[in-house]
Formats: sequence, structure tokens, C-alpha cells
Amino acid sequence: MKKLLILCGFLPGLAFAADDCATMRNVPEKVFTISEVVDMGLCRNPQTASAYAALRAARFDKNAAYSAYLPSVNLGANAGKNYSDKHWDDWSYGASLSASYLLFDFGKRSSDMAATLATYRATGFGYDETVQNYVYGLIGAYYGLLNSDADVTSATSARDVAKTAHDTAKKKYSAGAVARADVLKAETTLASRELDLERAKNNREIAKGKLLTQLSFPADQEITIADMESVFGSDTDMKSIDELIKIAQKQRPDLLRANAQTDAAWNRRNSAFLKNLPSISLTGSLGWNDDKLNGIFGPESERLNGTIGIRASMPIFAGFANMYGVRSAAANYESARESERNTSNAAMLDVFTAYQNYKTARTVLTQTETLLKSATESERVTSGMYKVGRATMLDWQTAQSELLDAQKQNNAAKYDLYIKRAAVALAIGDIKAQLENGGNE
Repeated sequence: MKKLLILCGFLPGLAFAADDCATMRNVPEKVFTISEVVDMGLCRNPQTASAYAALRAARFDKNAAYSAYLPSVNLGANAGKNYSDKHWDDWSYGASLSASYLLFDFGKRSSDMAATLATYRATGFGYDETVQNYVYGLIGAYYGLLNSDADVTSATSARDVAKTAHDTAKKKYSAGAVARADVLKAETTLASRELDLERAKNNREIAKGKLLTQLSFPADQEITIADMESVFGSDTDMKSIDELIKIAQKQRPDLLRANAQTDAAWNRRNSAFLKNLPSISLTGSLGWNDDKLNGIFGPESERLNGTIGIRASMPIFAGFANMYGVRSAAANYESARESERNTSNAAMLDVFTAYQNYKTARTVLTQTETLLKSATESERVTSGMYKVGRATMLDWQTAQSELLDAQKQNNAAKYDLYIKRAAVALAIGDIKAQLENGGNE
């Protein structure tokens, strides 16, 4: 249950009171960090709330299973009248108290308890997995909105540059230094940049709506989030694939859940077999009867009666149900084993894929930073050359387009790297560490 306890740290309450958060209708006016967004999302999200309710139900089932280790006590009462020879006798009354306690059943009770505990652990790890997947989705939406914000900023800058080019072309045309074609080209570029800006704003609204929806707020509200520092490349980032696989084997929720489900199936198989063996119980009963016969009560000794003893029972024949029950439990155990093996294979592939994607994303970010630096310098030089008549408007337009494209690629690469790193954390089952470091390691 280690991961289940760790995931309790995800539960809302760090930044918001649970009741206030769950009933919020409007997004608070503040700048949210990624940790605060996750806190609020976990407080409001119905998917994680449903998984937590399932976990509570499993916990109650586990507690109920302990009853097998306690005696069972039953209390009964009765009242009745006998009818014979066309005559109703007087009312007779009775009460009984019986108790039994299982002494020995060849370990069936222990197997049932172990199966219930394993099922509870599996449900806990399932809740853990639901929370981690939801947090990963929130991280993606958070960085997606930051990326869209950066694209709006880049598109605004490109529009401003295009406007400067348009104004410069008009002045030079008025002075007779260039042909009207330069002005027309500049107008076309400016119109294109205005269109790019509107598209960027639209994409930003969609990204904002996605994040708000995951937070269970209306998509048309506003939310302000904090940007992340661009600090990458620590030694922790570059653990070897073997190290990551070892971490995943210890704490990835779906692997732990599959293992717990296999344990539960193994214990259920044992329980199905032990069901066919004898069980020995201690029994006792106490009864009280008040029978009226011809209006006269019986002696006190006849009113009270009781028994105490040991009872042994063993199923002999139940229409082959027990035999097929054992075979079914054995088949379910084999199925659980193969399912665990399949889950392990898929998990290892997830780790490998996430690791390779993260390495590639780091390389891409470095390349886009070099591209952006080059494109920025190229646009600056080309604009200066155009102003002194040593470059054409087409040259400047090309440089502007290359700069805008470089800015978009750099924005995408920057936030994609955050998402890819979160994917590695998700693959090894340690996405909480990603949040504790604020997205940086």
C-alpha cells in the first residue's frame, strides 16, 4: 500500500479547502501554479472522486471480512397459538439465543481474508493509477495553454514586425525609393500575420477551455497560470533506462495492481479447494419457552433449555458445483497471471517509449533554440538591409516567416519537453515527484 499512502499527498487541501473547492462555480482571480491547478482539479474531478468511492467500498469489504474471525450470535423470538379439535390453545411464547465460532477449517478462512486484502490493495492501486492519469492529463492541458499563450505572443510580435515593414515600405515608396509592389507585398504579409494572430488566439481559447473543463469549470471562464522556468538537463533527468525500469517495477500502479489481483486470484483458488474440506465449529444455544397447557404453566425447569457442543461438517455432494468451482478459480488464477505478465510487458514498453521521446524532445529543444537565435538575427539584419536598400521586400518577408516559424517550433519544443518529462514520470509511476519539483528537476 506504499503508493496508496503516497498518493494521499495528491488529495486536495494544500491550496483549497475541500468543501470550498468542490462547490466553486467561478475560477478564483489569481495566478495558478501547476501544483495549485492539480490540487483544485483533484478536489473537483468526478473521475477521481468515483475511484475514491470505489476504494472506500473496498475498504469496508475488507473490514467486513474480519468478521470470519469472530463468533456469530443470533437472537430469535416467537409467539403462536396451536389449533386442534376445533379449538385454539392459549398463546405460547419463546426466545432463543445461539452462538457459533469456527475453530478450524484447514485455512479457508485465512485464504478468504488474504483474497479480500489483495483485492483492497488492487483497488487502492487502481485509484492511484486513476489519479496519476488525471494529473498527467492536467499537466498536458496546463502546458498546452502555456504553449498557446506563447504562440499568441509570437504571433503578436510577428504582426508588429509586419506592420513595421509595411510602414517602412510606404515611406520608401513615397520617397520613390521602391516600387509600389513592395507596399503591396507588405500589405499581404501584414494581412497574413493578422490572420495568424486570430488563429493563435482561437487556439488559445480552445486550450484554455480544455484546461477549465478538466477542472470542472465552464469553458468560457478565464484562468491565469504561471509560466515555467526553462531549466533542463540535470543528472536526474538522464537516468538510464534500466534504472527507470527498476523504479517502475517498484511503484508503477498498474503493475502493483496486477500483482495484487494475481494474489487475490491465487487465494480464491485455494479457498475454492479448501471449501471441500471439513470445518469444525464450537456451538451453543439457550432457549426459553412459555407453553400454556390447559391454562397451567409448565415448571420453570421446562421453560429454559440450552446446549453446547462441537459441530463438524463436510460437503459430500453439491451437484458438482464445488468441483467446477475449483476448476473455475484455477482458470481465473491462470488468467490473472497472464494478465500480469501482459501488463508488465506493456509497462516496460511505456517506459522505453517515454524515455526515448524525452531524449528526442531535449535534442529538439536545443535545435529549435539554435534555429530561433539564427532566425532572429537573420530578420534583424535583413530588416536593416532593406531600410538602406540592400535587400528586397521579398527577402524581408522570407526572414519574417522564418522567424515566426522558428518561434512556434521553439514554443512547441519547450512545452513538449515538459510533457515528455511528465510522461516519463507517469511511465515509472512517480508523477508526484514531477509536481514537487514544479516541473523542473
